[in-house]
Amino acid sequence: MRFFLGVCLILGLSSFVSNQFIDWRPNQKLSWKDFMGKPVANSGNAALTSTHISFEYGYGSNGFSYSITCRFDKKQSWVKIKNDYVLAHEQAHFDIAEIHARKLKKALSDYDYNPKTVKADVNKIYETIMKEHHAMQQLYDKQTDHSRNKDQQEIWLLKIADMLTGSLAYANYQEIVSGN
Repeated sequence: MRFFLGVCLILGLSSFVSNQFIDWRPNQKLSWKDFMGKPVANSGNAALTSTHISFEYGYGSNGFSYSITCRFDKKQSWVKIKNDYVLAHEQAHFDIAEIHARKLKKALSDYDYNPKTVKADVNKIYETIMKEHHAMQQLYDKQTDHSRNKDQQEIWLLKIADMLTGSLAYANYQEIVSGN
């Protein structure tokens, strides 16, 4: 049944999903046309980037497998002020999500599979990485004052670029990887 449901969802929602989400790619940067959401009128933000890190996993006698996605949500992301500087700030939010998708891949790769505790173990790993992800997103906005502090913005852009380079070994997470 799950397979059938998955096929129906893929066939029925494929155009919806492909139009709503952008998977993170190293050579594909966001553009203002990607921000399709309605701006929040009373928000002081120039723009808002909505990202999602998700994963699916399965397990059995042969170990466990998983697949991770890091996506930008076009319909939940919005813009009020369009300029290259703000766009770079928003791209960095997407890049921070990618860094944490890679951290999730590393943590799952390092996990010693235990069939008795796998659900709790994997959920704990995910929750830990997501807490780190949200904390870094908040720190980024706080220290850059949502892009208004240009010196801090430059420091963060370099830091994020270094973190992406330093985590290249874990960039290939979109394929299902078998654990042991």
